[in-house]
Order: sequence, then C-alpha cells, then structure tokens
Amino acid sequence: MEQLFYLFSGFRWLDVLDILLNSYILFRLYVLFRGTNVIRVLLATCAFWAASQAAVPLGLIITNWAMQGVITVAALIIIIIFRNEISSVLQTNDLKSFLWGIPGFQFHTPLNIIVESVYTLAEKKIGALIVLPLKQGLDSVVQGGIPLKGKLSQEMLVSIFWPGNPMHDGAAVIQGDQITSTGVILPLSKKENLPSFFGTRHRAAVGLTELTDALVIVVSEERGKVSLFKENQTYNIQNRLALEKSLQKHAGDDSTKKGFRHQTIELITAALVSLFCVTGIWLSFSKGMETLATYEIPVEFMNPDQKMEIISSSASNVKLLISGARPLINSIKPEQINIKLNLSQSVVGINKLSITKENILLPPGIRLKKIEPSELDITLDTLVEKELPIQPHWIGELPKGLVMKEAKVTPQTIRITGGGRVLKDISTIFTEPISLGELTASGVVTVGLILNPVSLKLGNNNKIQIQYFISERGL
Repeated sequence: MEQLFYLFSGFRWLDVLDILLNSYILFRLYVLFRGTNVIRVLLATCAFWAASQAAVPLGLIITNWAMQGVITVAALIIIIIFRNEISSVLQTNDLKSFLWGIPGFQFHTPLNIIVESVYTLAEKKIGALIVLPLKQGLDSVVQGGIPLKGKLSQEMLVSIFWPGNPMHDGAAVIQGDQITSTGVILPLSKKENLPSFFGTRHRAAVGLTELTDALVIVVSEERGKVSLFKENQTYNIQNRLALEKSLQKHAGDDSTKKGFRHQTIELITAALVSLFCVTGIWLSFSKGMETLATYEIPVEFMNPDQKMEIISSSASNVKLLISGARPLINSIKPEQINIKLNLSQSVVGINKLSITKENILLPPGIRLKKIEPSELDITLDTLVEKELPIQPHWIGELPKGLVMKEAKVTPQTIRITGGGRVLKDISTIFTEPISLGELTASGVVTVGLILNPVSLKLGNNNKIQIQYFISERGL
C-alpha cells in the first residue's frame, strides 16, 4: 500500500488529463486501424516494448538491446509498408468519424429487398456495386458519394444503378434499412492475380474488403453474374437462395447482434488496455526519471501583528531539497516555490518557528525531501515612537590654522519608530560621516541619517541641514 501511495504521490489533475487524453488517442488509433495489418504490427511492437521494459530490471542487457532494435525496425515497417492503409485513414473528410465515431452494424436490414433488387439488375445485365458495412467504418477508406439516407426499397435500389442515372457508376452504401449514400468511389485493389474477367467494380469490391470487413455485392454488367466479396474472399452466387443465405450468414440480425455484443466487449477492453498502458508509461516517465534539485527560497512572514516588528531572523533563506520527474524539475522557476510562516501567534521576544511541509507550497508533482534549517529564531518587538536628538558625525581634522566655533543642526531632533527594546538603549541619532578635512570656510551641508539597526524607521524627512561656522585660530 505504501509503494502504491509512493507511485501516485504528487498526482495532479493535469496528470489525469494527460493520461486520459493519450489513452483516448491510443484507443482511437485502435478503432481506426483495427482489422488491418497495421494494428497487428502495432500490437506486436507493443509486446516487444513490454519485453524490453521487463528485461531491464532482470539485467537482460542483450535482450533489451535486441528488443529496442526490433521496435525501431517495426516502426519503419509500419511507415513504409503500410503507408497506403495509413494514408487512407488519415485522409478522411469526416472529422466526426475520425475523432469519435464508432462504426455501426447492420440491424433490421431487409435482405429480401436486396436479393430481389440484385437479381432484377442481374437479369437485365445492369452493373451494380452494393456495400453493407459491418464492424468497421468506411469513411476513412471511400471517397466522394452523395448522402441519400432514403428508406431502402427495390424501386429505389434498382433506379440508382439504372443506366443514365448520374450515380450508377459508383457504389451504394446500405446501413440497416437505409441507403445512406450513393455514387461512392471505392479503393481499387492492386493485386495482380485477380481473374481476367474482373472489371472495375470487382476490383473496387476486392480493394474495399482488403481494408475493411464490409460485405460487397457486385453485379457484372457484361455477364449478369452476381458475386459476393467478404474479407478477401470471393463467392460466386448462383441463385437468389444462395445470395440470401450468404447475406444472412454475414449480415443477418442474429449474427450482427452477437457481433455488436462482441464489439462492445472488444471496445471496452481496448479502452481499458489503452488506459492501463498510458498509465504505465506515465509511471515509467514520472518515477523512472526522478531527479533531485536544491533551491534556496526566501521566507515570507504572514499575518504579523501591526503593533510589532521583526527585529531579526536566524535565516532569511531556507534551503529545500526536492525531487520529481526530470521534465518537471527542469521546468521549475524559483518563484513557483513559496515558504510562508504564520506570525499571528508570535509574542514579543524570540520566537522559535518550525518549518514543515504545511508551510511550503510546491508545484504539482514535486515532492519535498529535506528542509534546512527546519527551525527559525524570529525576534519580535513592540513598535514605539521616540524623539531623539541629532548629532553630526564629524570625522578627520580641519585644515591647519582653522577652528570650528559653532554648528547648528536643523531640525535638532527627529521622531524615530522602532522596537521598544531597541529604542530603549538609543539616546542619539547620528548623521552620515562629514569629513572636516574638506571644510575651509563657514557654510551649510545637507546629510542623511544613519539608522542602526536598519529596522528603525523615520518620517519623510531624512535630510538634515548643518550650518557650521569656521574661523582662523586665535580670532
């Protein structure tokens, strides 16, 4: 339990946001690429990465090195070999399906209408291309198309592919009992071993089933034959009954309901695995890259009594030893760390104040290791006012043959505010030093006052005028 607390110590709401955001990105990558070869290679790469991480604490240096090499090669394989599949996903124009859409299923699809429509077209040798999406979406793969969202009927489906219709050359997409779009352009297969009688429609059907799990029905315009394409497999359909059985097998309500339950479980599992993986990566970075740093921070005194003053402190800065992830430590600025001591309960005299974690404000994700010093001696005194005479501070000697007869100070006294214990022992306030060696004749000099200790305060008038009278000796 203590180890678990340590792992998540300093956990910030920003870390929660960071983990959830990256978990969702990982989950979306799975949704977009599932069923393709890309996701298989990615899963294999993740397995190699896990093996690499497990090899480090076991001391398997060569294994760790080998796994890292395999991961590097796998990254190149994904980018080079699967560039077409990746680009087809990234080039989608539908932002909704790219960011948060989940592919739907075929529910309550009137298969008998599709069968009758297909064979009506086949008997008249009218070419047709009909797509029934299943678990995976099509938005990232297909292009163009006109949104229709009309209720499926034999008349409408036949009319779409009737010669002269502007949409007859493209594919019609059926979702449930709706024709969602027509005139859709499907990706063509680049296989070279396809039958010679395969036309553009057949190649488009093969190309789509290479990238998705959709069910595609093709009616040949030249031969009037019906073909069914599913998962790189081609089924030559002989009659209405065969087509209906094939559709029922792959897109019937019973199979899709089971598929829907399976997909729900699959997506929940993928989301949890994504969350687990990203959390593990966060822990690896935040704890595995932990470093130490030392900062000297000035102490800020809070809630002092307005009638008292801080006379002295055993230290003005406190040295803090902190730890955290290296990126966080490197981004810290000294002003982000604060030490605040409460003086509301302090009394006149020496007060010993302890510095604890509660007195120190650290940036999120940073932990405190050591405080030096952990205790300060703060001397407080009651503020009083006292009228003190001003005494010029003469230094040196007058030039030879001269003598100072008189010096008048204006004002002669000044009111000083400070601690009562300090002012008790002070009877005179001295000016700044005035060099006698530079004086050759009577005159006036303006000087400031020397406040000792510096905690003493005076009014706005800090400049004192001294009028002095000098004459020759013997006069």
